[in-house]
Amino acid sequence: MSRTTRTDPRRLCVAIDATPLLAPLTGIGVMCREIIRELSQRESLIVSAFAVSWRRRASIAASLPGSVSSRQRPMPARPLHWCWSRSQFPPGEWFLKDHDVVHGTNFVVPPMLRSARVVSVHDLTPLHFPELCNPATLIYPEAIRRAVRSGAWVHTDSTFIAEEVVEAFGADPERVRTVYLGVPPFPPAGSAGSADSTDPEARGRLRVVDEESGRELEPARRYIVSVGTAEPRKDLCGLVEAFSLIAEERDDVDLVLAGPRGWGSEQLDSSIRASRFASRIFRTGWVDDELLAGLIGRASLLAYPSLYEGFGLPPLQAMSVGVPVVATSSGSIPEILGDAAVLVGPRDKEALGEALAGVLDSKERRDDLVGKGFRRAGEFSWEKCAEGLDALYHDAAKSVVRR
Repeated sequence: MSRTTRTDPRRLCVAIDATPLLAPLTGIGVMCREIIRELSQRESLIVSAFAVSWRRRASIAASLPGSVSSRQRPMPARPLHWCWSRSQFPPGEWFLKDHDVVHGTNFVVPPMLRSARVVSVHDLTPLHFPELCNPATLIYPEAIRRAVRSGAWVHTDSTFIAEEVVEAFGADPERVRTVYLGVPPFPPAGSAGSADSTDPEARGRLRVVDEESGRELEPARRYIVSVGTAEPRKDLCGLVEAFSLIAEERDDVDLVLAGPRGWGSEQLDSSIRASRFASRIFRTGWVDDELLAGLIGRASLLAYPSLYEGFGLPPLQAMSVGVPVVATSSGSIPEILGDAAVLVGPRDKEALGEALAGVLDSKERRDDLVGKGFRRAGEFSWEKCAEGLDALYHDAAKSVVRR
């Protein structure tokens, strides 16, 4: 395709993979939405978006700012991902306009003949824990390896993952850049799903329904919330067991699991059925931003029991609206959350239960965590993220000798 038209030669033309916007938004989808919004406002960039999808590619236009175009040829996802994890063919120029930089936001970046490339690596779960992955994600390590060997720059969400990329793939540390993500914004306080937990009327409007049984959470009850796709890495089964250890002595507390069904759903279903307190556990399925704001903002605490993480958006969301956090000390979580959360070892359901109980039972502990959480969340913003990516794009573009 022809080269992108620019009105100012000092501005970089950047194509961003927005494929994660096509599905109900999980963490990577939120990242795509927010960085495209921020980057499109930067005077140093001309931003366009593309989707690696044959039929649904046109759907991303509705999720893009008006200044961001999305013209491309059809890109069949499975064949291309298979090819790109094994070779540098076919080149991205077959499908996209010629850009200065192409950014693959979800572990895979198209091979390009002339453009600089940046690939976002959010974690290395398929490398460390292949048994926790589905088949589609198992190609990621080889796709990353090929991208690194062919000169792609790497964006990571944390220093922890940056160091893992250098060690696992022999990447040049100068081409691996940590750029922290921001905190996803919530709807304004006072809307039906706002995070204003101090408004009894608003709390009463929050309707939390178990997706399988249709049971509704009683508005006056306290609850622990967890946010994430039902996949083994999130260890929601461990959270169910930890909740079951403390539920009997705290009969006014429920557990709400918010997030889409995934390849760990059957195991999670079994764990819930095995719990003596199954009637106090609610699975909402995927929820939109408005309901998510309400679920987090009115929770007594947020639990994040992951076995491994590269960043962790939900804990920062909770901190930003004054909700204390209990999480595991796995992956990059200590780097991101610092001392603003109670951290326990992964897979330790007894320690997790004790931590949950300690926060539920102590107002002093909650108040301390809330204060620290506000300060910690304030350190992350999408504006800072866009500044970091902008600098990364310019460094990557300088390294390419265009033919």
